[in-house]
Amino acid sequence: MSIATVDITPLTEAGDPPPVLLTVEEAARCLRIGRTTCYALIRTGELESLTIGGLRRVPADAPAAYLARRRAEQRAA
Repeated sequence: MSIATVDITPLTEAGDPPPVLLTVEEAARCLRIGRTTCYALIRTGELESLTIGGLRRVPADAPAAYLARRRAEQRAA
């Protein structure tokens, strides 16, 4: 199964390497959902995240993995 891709290019400045971690707001923008909905997905464990110090971060590949799981679930239904 291939992983869906989520374009994170608009989140980077010209010449910067692509981010490894996203803020919750950036992940929400990638998924085209609201920040509150993104936090709800994190709280339920549907969207992977981690805490660094007091900061919540989402791995850059997590939104694509979430979409791939959702698409597979919808195809199976």
